[in-house]
Amino acid sequence: MLIEDDLKIRSLLKRIFVMERYTVFESADIRSAIKHLKKEHIDVVICDVMLPDGNGIDFTKKTKEEYSDVEIIILTAQANIPDGVKAMRNGAFDYITKGEDNDKLIPLVGHAMEKAKLQAKLNELEKQVIRNYGFENIIGKSPQISETIALAQKVAPFDTTVLLMGETGTGKELFARAIHASGKRFLKPFIAINCSAISRNLLESEIFGHKAGAFTGALKDKKGIIEEAGGGTLFLDEIGEMNIDLQAKLLRVLETYEFIKVGDTKSVSVDVRIIAATNRNLEREIKDGRFRSDLYYRLNTFSIYIPALRERKKDIPLLAEYFLHLYGRKAHHPVKKMSKDFMKYLQLCEWKGNVRELKNVIERAIILSEKSELTVSDLPLDMQRLNPKHQNFSSFNLTSIEKSHIQKVLKHTKGNKVEAAKLLNIGLTTLYRKIEEYGLNISFFDVEYASK
Repeated sequence: MLIEDDLKIRSLLKRIFVMERYTVFESADIRSAIKHLKKEHIDVVICDVMLPDGNGIDFTKKTKEEYSDVEIIILTAQANIPDGVKAMRNGAFDYITKGEDNDKLIPLVGHAMEKAKLQAKLNELEKQVIRNYGFENIIGKSPQISETIALAQKVAPFDTTVLLMGETGTGKELFARAIHASGKRFLKPFIAINCSAISRNLLESEIFGHKAGAFTGALKDKKGIIEEAGGGTLFLDEIGEMNIDLQAKLLRVLETYEFIKVGDTKSVSVDVRIIAATNRNLEREIKDGRFRSDLYYRLNTFSIYIPALRERKKDIPLLAEYFLHLYGRKAHHPVKKMSKDFMKYLQLCEWKGNVRELKNVIERAIILSEKSELTVSDLPLDMQRLNPKHQNFSSFNLTSIEKSHIQKVLKHTKGNKVEAAKLLNIGLTTLYRKIEEYGLNISFFDVEYASK
């Protein structure tokens, strides 16, 4: 797009760039230029400084703020250093003089066009990374998982160390990837390692690398994954399994952003964000002497608890439908739906393996099914033994008493779950789980308070 109030200059420039096979839009002022930017896909703008309704250098700043991938070349009749400096600070691709720099203009537009196209590709890559690994890939609408996602989204833009806590199979790595994909380092590496899957000696070499001759079999220098993740994120899964001696080296990285390779004496600097995860109670591990308290406090800068599947049973139908769609297409015959009884049995299961176990059960059921609908007979035998009819509890059953007591307290608080959790002396997450577990119908007194 050419923004020039002098019709002769504008027409001349248009003829030149049309001959160079560019699509050219014309504007005599900033107002019409803004309309073109909103309607058309423009890669490069050539803009005069003095325009009837504003200044081209100020226009550059506003345009770059809204259209970051558009490159702007400032064209001026009288070049001066202060304007040139301001134009470049405002994001201009270049600042040139009319008449004197005509020979430079065509190649300059070519370079600006290349940069604009590259920026557009980067923007598309950013969207793709977010689509593939962002928080949109975490399935669930229950209050428990929604609160967890909201916390993770808040910390994602920062370089803060994050500790993810939760049982095996709850999706800790999925959260770690989403935090990375939504942060400033999303185009840099994300490297994950399971600390429980590798022996102590190998884990040190795997994380920090080693020098040739550091141990038997170390024939050449090797980079550790902490160095490979430079500029990006290192995800340490099952951090509670890490040997206490190795924990000291990790603590040094968190404090100084430096480490020493196995068999070396020189420190290596590293720029990396660390996200750790555990299914253990690290405070208990500290008391038992298996985890360093100083490392725990460093990792625990921002902790996020990921609820177990039994704590968010409302999400089971959504997750089941997702896995049905994912694996149903790959089956030798299409499996398109689940029976009502099949879904009831899914809701009864305790899911000790959490989302991972649910995924495996759905995949197995699809493989075994010979129909287009999954039924109870496609479930594992131990799940088939669950009987929805036997879920009513007698008045002498401790579980029945707990259910009745929770219902009375909720009625007393008129549905205020925050107040009910305080009176029951349990966490709000636990209360939500109990409500779902016992199938409590609290709609008749469920009133939302400002405190919630």
